[in-house]
Amino acid sequence: MSNDSEAESAETADSEEEEVDGLQDGDFVKIDYTARTVEDDRLVDTTDEEVAEAEDVDTEEQDFGPRTIVLGEGHIFPSVEDDITGKEVGDSGTVTVPAAEAFGEFDEDQVRTISKDKIPEDDRYPGGQVRIDGDEGFIETIIGGRARVDFNHPLAGDDVEYEYEIVEEVTDREEKASGLLDMFLGLDLEIWFETDTVEEEQLVEEDEDEEAESDDEDEEESEPEYETVEVEKESLYIEATPQLTMNQQWMMQKQQIGQQLIDFTGVDRIVIQEVIDGGGMGMGMPGMMGGGGMGGGDIEEALEDADIDAEDLAEEL
Repeated sequence: MSNDSEAESAETADSEEEEVDGLQDGDFVKIDYTARTVEDDRLVDTTDEEVAEAEDVDTEEQDFGPRTIVLGEGHIFPSVEDDITGKEVGDSGTVTVPAAEAFGEFDEDQVRTISKDKIPEDDRYPGGQVRIDGDEGFIETIIGGRARVDFNHPLAGDDVEYEYEIVEEVTDREEKASGLLDMFLGLDLEIWFETDTVEEEQLVEEDEDEEAESDDEDEEESEPEYETVEVEKESLYIEATPQLTMNQQWMMQKQQIGQQLIDFTGVDRIVIQEVIDGGGMGMGMPGMMGGGGMGGGDIEEALEDADIDAEDLAEEL
């Protein structure tokens, strides 16, 4: 091989190494960011509580701090994701996201005139948010019996300036799962991994001799046979808090969120575990039969008064 060819090969190898430097698709990263509209500097979103407070945003019911995303999964605007790819922890950047990529261009056809009777009375005022035939919009004007409603996104037509800093690369599986749940649901949930032994139905495979005998004896296709076997499954447990079970995003996208958790953590299954805490409640039923809790003797007396045989009742239960 000539020296020129060797040099070209070396340059190609160096080039390939450079292409895989830095963060890549599939990497979990924590980022801090603040996004504002370019034209009028309106705050769109931020992970900085001080920035939110300065904009008079109610911060009591929101959690602030770095957000976990997975590169290549569309968790942020594509142009921001492209800018992060190849960078390292500690790097920062500013990206202008065009309106079409952010919240869409403003569409005049999405500003429609409807009968005001379709709007609840309490919402009939300029600026009121309404939902008509499944579409959400804001009332511009109400004149007579007609209302003009803008069904565009409130930020449609606005370019967005996105400032970010890469805070950390996440490698721990539990942190990855927690980060995904926080990103999708905005909830800090208790999670843990366990290996469980579970029963599973598996197809019984016939050996070649049995298959040959079966073919000779009967040309009809036989029903496949299954057997119950015990297998080990790695499970991601998530505590089913009231906040989770009532979360609208979870109710609508449970399957998709669960699949992402499986794909990115490598577990076999997701288990949503509900914990019922007695909270100090006894087994008695206060107020039952007009009195307080009853002891064992009281129960037997009550059954006798009702002409119920305690042994027969126990057998039925």
